[in-house]
Amino acid sequence: MGFSSVGFARLEAQALAADAQGLQAWLAQQFHGDMDFMQRHAAQRADPALLFEGARSAIMVTLDYRPADPDWQAHFWQGLQDPARATISSYAWGRDYHKILRNRLQRLALALEQRIGAFRHRAFCDSAPVMEVALAQRAGLGWRGKHTLLLDRQQGSMFFLGSLYTDLDLPEPGQAPSSHCGTCTQCIDICPTQAIVAPYRLDARRCISYLTIEHRGPIDESLRAAIGNRLYGCDDCQAACPWNKFARAPVAPSLVGELAPRAGLDQAVLLDLWSWDEAQFLARTEGSPIRRIGYWRWRRNLIVVTGNALRSPSLPQALRSALSAAVQAIVDAADSDEILREHACWALAQGQGCDAYP
Repeated sequence: MGFSSVGFARLEAQALAADAQGLQAWLAQQFHGDMDFMQRHAAQRADPALLFEGARSAIMVTLDYRPADPDWQAHFWQGLQDPARATISSYAWGRDYHKILRNRLQRLALALEQRIGAFRHRAFCDSAPVMEVALAQRAGLGWRGKHTLLLDRQQGSMFFLGSLYTDLDLPEPGQAPSSHCGTCTQCIDICPTQAIVAPYRLDARRCISYLTIEHRGPIDESLRAAIGNRLYGCDDCQAACPWNKFARAPVAPSLVGELAPRAGLDQAVLLDLWSWDEAQFLARTEGSPIRRIGYWRWRRNLIVVTGNALRSPSLPQALRSALSAAVQAIVDAADSDEILREHACWALAQGQGCDAYP
């Protein structure tokens, strides 16, 4: 099926009690921000039987997505320093991973049924109240890193997690892998907005992935400069993690094709993206996880990234003028959304003596 690793985890609520308590503490601190669904469905995360009646065991899988470029980390850091570029998190370059994982999990279930007979099952991938990392730990697939993502010594953290809830009794390893983060704090130190407020503790309200993908309103002005040219998502904590020198690109030919960059998203040029109207945005993000944020959030992010580009002394004058004109059009348009107009006014001000590009 193209999965990188597989393991089994029991689904009793008692086994997830400690993780459920941690979730409640995280919610109590309002670290989930706009993600109200985290609060609404907390009980289903804590007790899988509320989500899938008769749940006994989960088949947990990983699927690698590291870019095929052997020097991806060096090229990643270089890309962040180019004000003419807009960087997009590498997991979103290709086809929507939710569909890839769920389809392959369904195929896995059918293959199992051919061997053992019919059983009840339901596939999940980051689209339902499932404690994926906690279950993957219990299944022996890795440990939770200080950036809160699952880590494995052979795979790093650049992989997707999938869950197949079943009514089968499957053997859990019995002991989760021990942590190998040691005293390393590179993921914490590199975070542009200091969103990792403590080891294993993320304040989503400061996280660039949250701000550019989940957050539906204005981006706090105090955080805009730190976004740099990150248009959609942020890979900094993963690129900085020493274990990701072992991260692997997918090898199954079908996966290589599905995860291959589309619409030039791996080398996105900021000015080119300004030419996309809503119809072009929908066409070029068809089948992509990016489409979910909608055109409004895409434009909001684009304005912030452009404002940061205008702060750069290395931005060519012709490009500066073209980007300024694109943002000015937002300010001048009679039908502009007020939040976008405010962001556009901020962006134009960045080219007038502000600090150098971060």
